[in-house]
Amino acid sequence: MTFHTETPEQTRRLGLRLGRLLRGGDVVCLYGNLGSGKTTFTQGAAKGAGFRGRVVSPTFGLARQYRARRLTLYHLDLYRVGEDTGDIGLEEFLRDPRAACLIEWPEAAKAYLPPERLDARLSHRRSGGRTLTFKARGGRASRLLRGLSGR
Repeated sequence: MTFHTETPEQTRRLGLRLGRLLRGGDVVCLYGNLGSGKTTFTQGAAKGAGFRGRVVSPTFGLARQYRARRLTLYHLDLYRVGEDTGDIGLEEFLRDPRAACLIEWPEAAKAYLPPERLDARLSHRRSGGRTLTFKARGGRASRLLRGLSGR
């Protein structure tokens, strides 16, 4: 399923819709080049999950935790991580039943990614907007994708 956004605010609103659907145990992998909108999308998802604070890229800290009333959101950025992501506690983040994970640059964690997840590919459009293409892997992710599409 593909969505097109023209502005950062539209990308945030799409993330907001997803954030309202997230439940503990959900994993969303965000693929895309630098500046493709991964953190912008995550800002919306955190707000949709109920977080009211500031959401920034965790590039140098690797992970940020956003606690909301109904859900904790882990925002991971694996850009600077090698293939051995176990050292950063990725498995613990993924096993937390009260939290959802949004993972930027998930390529670095192939061996650790759960089979049930929602993959999102973000890319630049010539117009300056973004294209976001989602692929559900498993039943939980299919539920998220149905909700995101409004079905």
